[in-house]
Amino acid sequence: MKVYNLSCEHDHRFEGWFSSEDDYMTQLAQNRIECPVCESRSVNKLPSAPRLNLSTAQEPRGNVAAKIQAQIMNMMRQVVASAEDVGERFADEARRIHYNESPERSIRGIASVAECEALVDEGIDVTPLPLPAALKQPLQ
Repeated sequence: MKVYNLSCEHDHRFEGWFSSEDDYMTQLAQNRIECPVCESRSVNKLPSAPRLNLSTAQEPRGNVAAKIQAQIMNMMRQVVASAEDVGERFADEARRIHYNESPERSIRGIASVAECEALVDEGIDVTPLPLPAALKQPLQ
């Protein structure tokens, strides 16, 4: 099994697991490798080196960025798991909750900028959270 550090054109970093170097090259040539954050198929293999366990060694910059990205993804997964997806009905359902016409709960969905501005004008708290493609699929 080969584990490669990969990066898309937007510098999103992720791991790819392949049965061999040939498997990686085949999938790359067939445009089958995709960034889990933005779905870009413009992917590059990053150089890697063995990690030495030295007490004075500093964390490589790429590892810090990858850890932050992983924390953001975990936070987004928690939001997705704990909020009801109301889809295109987001603005209407947020109003129903605000005006006690529907049970209070966490919801998520799709709303235009104008709809979000109107909700804020009515005193309804909304937080835009663009979800990466990987989180729009069922959680496993």
